[in-house]
Amino acid sequence: MTQLFSRIAALAMALVLAACAAPGSQSGSMEVRQGVIEQIAPADIQSDSHTGVGAVVGGLTGLGIGSLIGGGTGRDVAMVLGTIGGSIAGSQVAKRYDRPQPGQQVIVRTKSGVLVTVTQPVNPALRVGQRVYIEGSGEGARILPQ
Repeated sequence: MTQLFSRIAALAMALVLAACAAPGSQSGSMEVRQGVIEQIAPADIQSDSHTGVGAVVGGLTGLGIGSLIGGGTGRDVAMVLGTIGGSIAGSQVAKRYDRPQPGQQVIVRTKSGVLVTVTQPVNPALRVGQRVYIEGSGEGARILPQ
């Protein structure tokens, strides 16, 4: 039974480490375009916290605490209950931090006439009519003043 819990703990730790890895972090050149801001509107940015990570960390913590209680079958039961309780508690704590953050949707007309929309954290230095750089592309794009 102890080997089973050790394997479960090792698998859970591997999942936590995989979830913490930074996806898409690449070195190399970045696309930069120029344009003029046409419009700025308030927007909400969804949180990037993962409730699954909270549940896994909580479960591992509960497993560790449960392993300190008693011995034999009582210890095994404490480990199972600690894992379940820790998973539930960790998930609830992670949900508290899963709130949208204030941001802004910026519409920029590039020199070629194409409209580009970027949703990003609020940058008070940006204003309509301002010349800007569009740095990057896709979800990683950001609008920066020239």
